[in-house]
Amino acid sequence: MNLPVTFEMPGQSVLDRAARTRLLALDVDGVLTDGSVWYGEQGETLKPFNILDGLGIRLLLENGIAVAVITARRSAPLLRRTEDLRIPHVLTGVGDKPQAWAGLLAELHLDSDEAAFMGDDLIDLAVLRRAGLAMTVPNAHPLLLQECHWHSRRPGGQGAVREASELILHAQGRLQAILERYRHG
Repeated sequence: MNLPVTFEMPGQSVLDRAARTRLLALDVDGVLTDGSVWYGEQGETLKPFNILDGLGIRLLLENGIAVAVITARRSAPLLRRTEDLRIPHVLTGVGDKPQAWAGLLAELHLDSDEAAFMGDDLIDLAVLRRAGLAMTVPNAHPLLLQECHWHSRRPGGQGAVREASELILHAQGRLQAILERYRHG
């Protein structure tokens, strides 16, 4: 029995790209969060993260897909979330995302066509152009919507990364077994 998935079925080119993916790297603000930055009374930064995205990341890691975060900002809430999810590659305070991307690929011994990147704003465009699978969110900058291979239906911070995770797992023939496992407990 085929169970429904949360993404619209993409074209074959996107599925081929997703099938080759061995790394999903993520921007944070606007992708893992809705892009909002909240400040508490004591000046602390607060960020909301979506549980749907967390399970998607966990499923990727459990299925041998590396996950990384590449972000220009530094924040304690992000470090706490990436620690909770056991994301092994967390690059914060990055001024040059293409350089960080190249370093990550070298560290993991991957070619660009084996790596996906999900970003939402102009600062992400140079990496998205290098990625084998360029992914974004529907509320991204219009230029990214034009240039990316795929975009989620859900906005950043509201399950977009989960959709991306399920797309990759589907293209690699792993999603159906995962869904069945949860269905049958």
